[in-house]
Amino acid sequence: MMNKLLISLFLSSVITLGGCGLTKENYYVKHVEFPQDATLEQKIDMAARLVPTPQQAAWQQMELTAFLHFGINTFTGREWGDGKEDPAIFNPTELDAEQWVRSLKDAGFKMVLLTAKHHDGFCLWPTATTKHSVASSPWKNGQGDVVKELRKACDKYDMKFGVYLSPWDRNAECYGDSPKYNEFFIQQLTELLTNYGEVHEVWFDGANGEGPNGKKQIYDWDAFYKTIQKLQPKAVMAIMGDDVRWVGNEKGLGRETEWSATVLTPGIYARSEENNKRLGVFSKAEDLGSRAMLEKATELFWYPSEVDVSIRKGWFWSKNEDRTVKSARRLFKLYLGSVGNNCTLLLNVPPTNKGVIHPRDAHALKGMGQAIRKMTEHPIITYRLGELQPEQGYIDFDFDSVHKLKYVILSEEIHKSQRVEAFELWAKKPNGKMKRIYKGTVIGMKKIVRLRRGLNCLGVRLVIRQSRSTPDIAEIGFYE
Repeated sequence: MMNKLLISLFLSSVITLGGCGLTKENYYVKHVEFPQDATLEQKIDMAARLVPTPQQAAWQQMELTAFLHFGINTFTGREWGDGKEDPAIFNPTELDAEQWVRSLKDAGFKMVLLTAKHHDGFCLWPTATTKHSVASSPWKNGQGDVVKELRKACDKYDMKFGVYLSPWDRNAECYGDSPKYNEFFIQQLTELLTNYGEVHEVWFDGANGEGPNGKKQIYDWDAFYKTIQKLQPKAVMAIMGDDVRWVGNEKGLGRETEWSATVLTPGIYARSEENNKRLGVFSKAEDLGSRAMLEKATELFWYPSEVDVSIRKGWFWSKNEDRTVKSARRLFKLYLGSVGNNCTLLLNVPPTNKGVIHPRDAHALKGMGQAIRKMTEHPIITYRLGELQPEQGYIDFDFDSVHKLKYVILSEEIHKSQRVEAFELWAKKPNGKMKRIYKGTVIGMKKIVRLRRGLNCLGVRLVIRQSRSTPDIAEIGFYE
């Protein structure tokens, strides 16, 4: 426990603030457009008042979400099917959606996304749009519904539910006849968003390849988004929407400086290509929100990052990849590099052709969950700070004795924007001297600082070097 918390007064030019005090009425939700003649200081002030929608905030707070790549490819051993597969091969005789959800729930995951349809066009629910579905398979004599099974399991274990529906369909004869296929796709989307209760996330990629007729398909994204907003208004749209952005890699790692308030214009807007080209930004760009970028930008979006990666080498299960399952230790490192860098981690865990999570995968998930929980098992101090005062440049946290510090975890109040631009951590050594142990930039939803070997110290000083406005620290925790 702590003997005391010393709030040290600002003495010199330690902290650079970019704005003034805020009122509720001054916030911008999800998007802000800068006036044409706005100065950099005015832009910084407006950026400090950009906040997420309630759906975006809830999504960021989940931290861990799971992808379940499952379908006809599970039985062919292929990553991408061609749409010519015989539905007769789909027969997961031991399918246990509850086992999927339990395995993920125990590891700390909050939501599951199912590949309801991949590029091969095979549907995991008995759709009225095509015969290329579970209704034509021997599984449960054609009476099965994977989406329904998963929905029930999510309800039982209090897990949020989402769907992936591939826009590219290599089986649909109408693919390439743009108006006809768009109507076809909207019908499939409507079935998924109408018949299975609340959907928390709808995940699209931009896959657009050849169809049976060899013609190029032009997607009606506006119509797709309107369908989602009408049927599931609380769902976030990723990653082709404007709620959630792709981090730019499939390595499971976020940037050290990961902005939720970003100059990157979402691709759903017609002006995105022009805006992003002018700024020189793209999904993999290192800088998406610094003051240098703000100076050139005309608008700013709350557009938080999702990091996706598979627990295996591939995205669909294959018996040849059982030895490629990432270890619990590796998964924990991915957690630190994603969630610990202001991202949400989307981990793919593909069920086997029997319809269960493989024991290797389940074991790794269990170990990952244990490692995450172990990280915060021994708190030295946890403290909710709230808004600091403009004159507060640093805060000293004194421990009751010498502790071996291993982790420092910080969170901003994201419903009041993302404000911190640069901060440092200084440790008070047993001899009373101060040593800088970390120099960082942004915090956001969560920043995890890991001291690999641990450090014996009597306390820690948090120094805010630069902030867009008065820093608002939801929580800071020190763990040994």
